[in-house]
Amino acid sequence: MKILNELNIIPNNEKLFKVAFLHSSYSVVHNIDYNYERLEFLGDSVLSLLVAEYLFKKYPDYSEGKLTKLRANFVCRAALIFYSKEIGLNEYLKFSTEDNTLSPQEIQSIYADIFESFLGAIFLDQGIEIAKKFLKKYIFKYIDEEKVFFYDYKSKVKEYADANELTIEYVIIEENGPPHNKTFITELIIDGDYYGKGKGKNKKEAEQYAARKAIEKLEINI
Repeated sequence: MKILNELNIIPNNEKLFKVAFLHSSYSVVHNIDYNYERLEFLGDSVLSLLVAEYLFKKYPDYSEGKLTKLRANFVCRAALIFYSKEIGLNEYLKFSTEDNTLSPQEIQSIYADIFESFLGAIFLDQGIEIAKKFLKKYIFKYIDEEKVFFYDYKSKVKEYADANELTIEYVIIEENGPPHNKTFITELIIDGDYYGKGKGKNKKEAEQYAARKAIEKLEINI
């Protein structure tokens, strides 16, 4: 694969890396009984571990809470989408163009998925040290630059609601997918009125997207 040459990765099992780019829609259309989801599951854990280790060593005086919040910035969906595009992984994604149900936001989210699945493939094929070198070369530099990927829209909405004595409620209206790859759709209700809907890989992410929509609707400065 061209991407492996570009990243100076000599694979032991090239099939692992090919699987890392197969979205379930492509697998269904082409009658393939596997996709990237298992590798994504693994890569998510590898990313979380190695970013946590890097932050732990870089900031010896930071509390657990501060490290957790900082890690969230570098492993959030926005960050993963950015990494995927910067490295060029998105150009190798295989998904069915016949699946018209995929929104532009969902396709962007898939770019995040394949970063994790690709990292999972590196971990299985090359080992933890090579996975760490990969992150050091392409990801850890953004930690050193203190790049901001994640904005806490929920906190901003809460500040607005508290200042105006309003009640806020996040309501899960839909939950789809297998346990390891769920999708949540959440609505934000402020004082009984609908203000935004968000979709994410977990409840917190869906709530953040809903809060972002509410901020736009309320014209809150951020």
